[in-house]
This record gives sequence, C-alpha cells and structure tokens, in this order.
Amino acid sequence: MGDDRYGRTPRPGGPAPWERYSADAQPISVQDLVDRVDSERQTRRRHKAEAESTGEPVGAEPAPPAEPAPPTAITGSQRTVRDTSHLRRVVNAPGTGSNRAVPRPDPTADPVTEELPPITESTPPPSPPPSERVKALLARKVKSPADYPTTALPAAVGAEPAKRISPAQRRRNRRARLAGRAALAVVAVVALIITGGGWSYLRAKDNNFQQVSALDDNSPDVVDADGQTGDENFLIVGTDTRAGANGQLGAGTEADADGARSDTVMLVNIPANRARVVAVSFPRDLDVTRPDCEGWDNGKAAYTGQKFVGAAGDKLNATYALGGPKCLTKVITKLSGLKINHFVGIDFSGFESMVDVVGGVEVCTTKPLVDEILGTVLTTPGKQVVNGSTALDYVRARHVYGEERSDYDRINRQQRFLSSLLRSALSSKVLFDPGKLNGFINAFAQHSFMDNVSTKDLLTLGRSLQKMQAGNITFLTVPTAGTTSYGNEIPRESDIKAIFRAVIDDQPLPGEKKTDSPATTTGAAPTAKPKLTAVDPSTVSLQVSNGSGQAGIAGTTATKLANQGFGIYSTGNYADGTSAKTKVRYSSGHEAEAATVASALPGAVLEPASGLGSIVEVVVGTDFAGTVKAPTTFGQTLPDTPSDTGGPSAAPVTLPSDLEHVNAADDLCK
Repeated sequence: MGDDRYGRTPRPGGPAPWERYSADAQPISVQDLVDRVDSERQTRRRHKAEAESTGEPVGAEPAPPAEPAPPTAITGSQRTVRDTSHLRRVVNAPGTGSNRAVPRPDPTADPVTEELPPITESTPPPSPPPSERVKALLARKVKSPADYPTTALPAAVGAEPAKRISPAQRRRNRRARLAGRAALAVVAVVALIITGGGWSYLRAKDNNFQQVSALDDNSPDVVDADGQTGDENFLIVGTDTRAGANGQLGAGTEADADGARSDTVMLVNIPANRARVVAVSFPRDLDVTRPDCEGWDNGKAAYTGQKFVGAAGDKLNATYALGGPKCLTKVITKLSGLKINHFVGIDFSGFESMVDVVGGVEVCTTKPLVDEILGTVLTTPGKQVVNGSTALDYVRARHVYGEERSDYDRINRQQRFLSSLLRSALSSKVLFDPGKLNGFINAFAQHSFMDNVSTKDLLTLGRSLQKMQAGNITFLTVPTAGTTSYGNEIPRESDIKAIFRAVIDDQPLPGEKKTDSPATTTGAAPTAKPKLTAVDPSTVSLQVSNGSGQAGIAGTTATKLANQGFGIYSTGNYADGTSAKTKVRYSSGHEAEAATVASALPGAVLEPASGLGSIVEVVVGTDFAGTVKAPTTFGQTLPDTPSDTGGPSAAPVTLPSDLEHVNAADDLCK
C-alpha cells in the first residue's frame, strides 16, 4: 500500500494487536497465549472448510478463469441479461470493519433470457421495476485511428463526403479552370463592376488578386482633370494568349504568335453622379503610336526591364504584347483624355464556366452563325440560350459568313452579348442566388491581374449603382477610316476626341434611354421648370475662384462658406480672369447643389458649365459685397435663381452620325 494524499502511511482497519484486550484484564500466561492463537487458527480453518463445502470461492485463492460458454442464439425480441444472484460483492460487516467476500459469477452458467414484447410506435418500451439493480452492459464500439477526424472544422450542411482525387482527375480539373477566352472575360468584369452586388463575396479574396503596375497617375494627356473629379474609369483588357487551354480553343499556338495580345480593350466610364455607364470599345487592330515602353512578360505578369523605343504605325494589341499594361494605358489615355484610375487584365479561359454557372445567356441571330475557322456556332436563327462553350465562340468569331466588317461585327456581337448578360444580372437572376454569384466571382478572381482595384472600393461602387437601369448603360465603338497597307485600322481622331469630350461633360449620347429624362413628344408645349430641393451642404464640394481682382478674396469667401457647412475642394484664381458677376458654375446633373450654394450668396447667378464633374465652382465677381448667409434648409424648396445668359455656356458636342452604339436595354435580333 502506498502513502495517502497527505504523505502519511495509512492506518490499518480494526484495532491494533495491543488494543484487542482490555487494559484491566488479568495477566495471562504463555500457555494462555498459545491456546488463543491455536483457537484462532482453528476458526480460520473451519471457515475455509465451510466455504469449500458451499462452493464459495476463497478470497485468498481465486479460482482460475474458465473457458467462456458459447454464445446463445437470441431470436425475436429476447434480451440477454446476466444473472447477478451469485455476483461476488464486498460489504463491510457492521461494527467489525472487516470485509466479507461475495461469490463471483459462475463462468459456465448459461445467460438468462427474458421474453420482451415487440416495441411499436404506439407501444412504449417496458421500464424495469424499481427493485431491479441490474445495469445494462452495452457493447462499446472501439474506433480505429482512421475513424477520428483530422481537423476540428464542422462539416458543411449537405456537403458531399470527402473523396480522394486521382491524378488524372486533378489534371482534368486544371484544364477546366484554364478553359476560356478574353472577350468573354471582359464581359464578366463589366457585369461585376456595373452590378456590384457580388463584390461582398470577395472581401476575403483581396490577397488572391495579382497586382501589377499599370496606371500613369501624372499623365500630361489627361483632359480637364478637375472636370473628371469623382469619375471612375476602368481600363479592362482581355488577353489573347496562345498557351494552355486557349490554344486548344482555337486561338492558335505559341508558335503562331508568342506571348499575349490585347484581344479586347474596353474603357468603362462611371461619372461622379453615377447616373450612367459608358463603355467604349477599341478595335484590336487600331493604328496607334506606341510610346517608350518597358518589356512585358504576360506569362509571369511582370515587366522584364528591357526598354523599347516608341514607334508609329503599331497595332493596339501588339502594343500590349510588347509593353504590357503600362504601355497600353498610356496609349488609351492619349486617345481618350480620360484619367484611368483602375486597370483590370484577364487571361482566363474560365469564363466558359462562368456562363454555365449563371445558367447560360440569351442571344439572338437572324440566321445561322457560321465562322470560317470555328465552324457552325449557332445552327438555328432566333432567340436561344447558349452555354459557356457556345458563348465563347459567339463573341470571338471574326470570320463569319455574311459579315464584312470583321472586328467591328465581333465588337457589336460582344456588346449585345454583354447587354443580355447585364439584363439577366440586373433582374436579380444572379445577384440574389449566392451559389451562382459565388461561382461566377470565383472563376473571375482566379485568372485576373489588376491595379488599384480592391473589393472594398468595388463594393462601394456597386452600392452606388444598385438602382442602375439597363437603359442608362451604353456601349460605343471608336470610329475608324479604312486601313493602312499593314491592315491597321486608321482612327478618326477628331471624332474620337468629340466622343470623350461628351463623356467627360456628361452630355447625351446616341442610343441612351435614361429613365430620369424621357424624351418629349415633338410639338408638345414646354413644361414648367421643376422646383429644386435644397441638399445637405456637407455633400457639396466647392472650388472657390477669385474673379474680382482683389487679392485674398477667394480664401476669405471659402472660409465663410465652410462655416455654413460646405466642403471646400480648392481655392484659386478664375481661369477667365475677372468676372463682372458672382456666379455658381456646375455640370449637368448638379443643379440642386448649385442652387443650394447660390441661396447662400445674395445676387449670385447660375451658369451651366462643362468639365466640372461633381465639383461646384463659385466665381467671386467684382459685384460681390462679401455677404455669405445660411443656405436654404436641407429638404426645403429652393427659390428660383436667375441664370447667367451673358457668359459662356456648355455647347453640345457634335458626335459623328455613324457612331456605332448599343444600349443595354436594346433587345434586338441581328
């Protein structure tokens, strides 16, 4: 026996030898002690003999284990219960502190069975009587090490059991992920940017986005940078790589054309007021002047460090192949004048699965679509829903029988396909189906590289576009004038500048179907000018310009306006020198903001302007008396404010009559 928990040797049960006889007893002789010891020995022998005669096992000599009896077959509703009548139990004898051995079970005894009635749904199982002390002996299933889970993660509801993937299956999965083409990739990106609802799924995927250097923040080619304040401009590029699955899909091989070219280039403008979306497509063979560029390795999505001198007469897609995103961004900025603040590049053929995830996309054709290289794409005319592989061929076919404009017909087909996809997305077919949306986004995220794009920014942008109607989304194609001897499309530069001037100034574009400004009936009487409601001053950004000729007046006025709650964007001198009148200048769509500012400046007049974007300009004129009062209370009707008829106005831009355009609300069959 070991020590107890207090470190002392445990005391034996019962009295010690010297305590077994009273202290006042008569002295005993040696013979008396011998007689008592002999008597105790005889008593122990007698007890042992009695135990052997009754079959009771002796505690000091346990019986050896016997062979177990064969199991008894149980049929029906029998239950095996061990007979406990002969169990060996140890109980304390009262007052003695000694223990008495209880018989052990006979291993050769047959198990006792009792008949139980069958249990049905209406019959509760019988309960054992209270006097029964038998404990059920339940078989315990012993798990092997393989049965235990290797992680502490809970299993997903309805998840398929884990399976070992064979090497062949892994190779097939990899090929499937690499299937697709750039044209459809651009369609996917525009859909995600415009709808915006799916970006909440990408919060945890920022680290999966491959970042590249693409933007030219200080480009001298940006036109009216102040007028573009608040605008979001996305340059979206789908690359025509010849490697991997793209080669299997008909793009050719790396031997045909090494590297990757910009198969599809689209510049998407979302103005500061989020009133519309304009996507301008550029032909891949557009003749451009390439600037000095650093070499680009599309396979590694990295620059090589090799320098290339600029050259004229280059194709747009070859510019990307040589100089990558940076070089292409410089070229598009020079052509458009837009300040490109986001770049998204895609070399992913996984769009085939993206189309399948959303259940296909509806297209329409007036005749079967047969391509000289791809073969038959659509066998029958009319409206039809196409799957991923068919959609892939539909948007990249460039040699269709009956089409004479090659790249332009392909771009038009891409724009109509994107319009159909957007109509589906904006009708909640995808946005409110988490399974479709997540699969759609995952396929996109795996094969993209970008600059200045994060899920937080896109989620904010998407929320601002949630009420966007399809009629407010317009697709344009830059016009060209024939080809060079090398087959390059010659850009009509003056018309291209007019298009992007209209984009910057938020002027109407052909094909637009804005729901907030429906067309009026010809000959109808002009309607009264609608009343404007005052906005919250904190939502207005002011550019205060000094046109009075007095030094410091712009800063003083800006401080007074800031004290009334207006935000100050900048101060400076008026670009046109001096102004006889104090005026509030604004771009289209910001009339309420301008009128709210004018209500704080007694005598100020309103003047429409171009290129201000969401900024409202206050021009402090020579007539300014220095008074700035509290503006009209937020939510109240604004008083009529006179407009300046003597100053310059935003003249509408003349756009080319043959400008290619598609509206997302169009449901045309071509």
